[in-house]
Amino acid sequence: MNKPIILKDAVVYRSAQSKPSKDWIVIHDGVIQAIFPEGEADVFDLNGEVLSLAGYTILPGLYDSHIHLLQYSQSLDYVNCDTKTLDECLQRIKQKADSTEPGSWIIGHGWDQNLWTRSGTKEDLDIISMQHPIFLTSRSLHSAWINSYAFRLAGIDQSTTDPDGGVIVRSCSGELTGILLEKATALISDIIPAPDPHNAAELIQRGQQELWQFGLVGVHNFDRQLSFRSLQILQQRGDLGLRVLQSIPLEALPSAQEVGLRQGFGNDWLKIGSVKLFMDGALGPHTAAMNAPYENEPNNTGVLLMDEEQLIEILKQSHSAALPLAIHAIGDLANHTALNAIQKARSMHKEGLSPYLTHRIEHAQLLNENDYARFQTLNITASMQPVHATSDMHMAQQNWGQRSKNSYAWRSLLNAGAELLFGSDAPVESPNPFLGIHAAVTRRRADGSPDTNGWIPEQCLEIAEAIHAYTRVPARYFHSNRLWGTLEPFSAADLVVLKQDPYKVQAHSIKDITPAGTMVAGQWRFRTF
Repeated sequence: MNKPIILKDAVVYRSAQSKPSKDWIVIHDGVIQAIFPEGEADVFDLNGEVLSLAGYTILPGLYDSHIHLLQYSQSLDYVNCDTKTLDECLQRIKQKADSTEPGSWIIGHGWDQNLWTRSGTKEDLDIISMQHPIFLTSRSLHSAWINSYAFRLAGIDQSTTDPDGGVIVRSCSGELTGILLEKATALISDIIPAPDPHNAAELIQRGQQELWQFGLVGVHNFDRQLSFRSLQILQQRGDLGLRVLQSIPLEALPSAQEVGLRQGFGNDWLKIGSVKLFMDGALGPHTAAMNAPYENEPNNTGVLLMDEEQLIEILKQSHSAALPLAIHAIGDLANHTALNAIQKARSMHKEGLSPYLTHRIEHAQLLNENDYARFQTLNITASMQPVHATSDMHMAQQNWGQRSKNSYAWRSLLNAGAELLFGSDAPVESPNPFLGIHAAVTRRRADGSPDTNGWIPEQCLEIAEAIHAYTRVPARYFHSNRLWGTLEPFSAADLVVLKQDPYKVQAHSIKDITPAGTMVAGQWRFRTF
């Protein structure tokens, strides 16, 4: 029988909003057996492994409430296209091509044409290689950049029509540019050989090791069937060391309903969460659905992928299946349409639609001021990614103009009674939660820009509010019999040990905080002491 682990001499925050203490924590069989002030130690039989953590801080374990777990794990081997210049990106792709066997795919992620003097083209990639198919996703994951070899493998030429919900970008003369938008990216991604579930499980196992080093104990995963199958393999063989809330793609909702799959089904390692669907695209490719046109694009209001009536029909089905929705909505029109549909569906409770199923809006990047309070009224969670604000601030200002004052509106939502969930959307952004906490508190980039006040500073959060959105709030979505997201007797022993106290450091230093240890279910998954 394993002996208890006793953590002492650290600064302990039992929850994001509690006062610091010098509590001792007794951990046994994956659970916090006891937690008490250090002066009461002589009352307990402390026969176990005693660890003195003088100078360290202990917080409840952190969660990423929006991540693509398999995609993130795969991206660890991808070309990093997040560069300040097009030339630097092309150089990285060439280095990968030079070391890759001809005929093999070159995959990359992270490019942002808004940072470059011009967009990349298929000709840029053709110069690098005509012997490798190349597929490079943008930072937003809503567009892709490919070469002629990849077009040829997919059977795409000038006569190929745009798929529903997607665009094959062409030049004025009708030539393929090498850029695909929204669902057109699937024309290429669907032909890239996927790993089998066992190989994908190995990738995720490596990915979780990276996540533990960031202090993460759990995630809300928005990858699809392959990821879910691989997670089941890891869980069944005892190798899954993250708490995972798994979403279901919209097209799988009828099958889930047919077999009776409900929210919360699973165990403390892997549970069913919500059904993911899309209302619009993204800011980067100008496909987020807007009430008014993009600045300097008088004819472009983005792409609304479904109207109110279509969403209401899906809501009826989701309520019948006891599966809440996670609705991707970025533009103000997309968010307003989603809120209207949910409000109308809530009013139909006499027809059997429960008013209590908690839906989520993923991203909620631009809102109408009148819509803030509707999140609380309609029992909708705002699932947001703070680093998006600092990454996108210049792009948002350029494309949304004065409307940007209502973007990434964490303070306004919180003041209106909304519940906030925070994550990263990795691999879109880094899954390091301390970068997200820093962004939420300062509204500044890592380099300090735009200034000491931050971008739209009236939307900044307090440190406790930001940490709460990374701990207790996402933990509740697992509906565990045990208390998660806080450090109390009989709660799960999920915690992070930090070298710095995030409540005490200067706000600009939050981004530099590094975990010294991460414990999940009473086991050290990462430890440097």
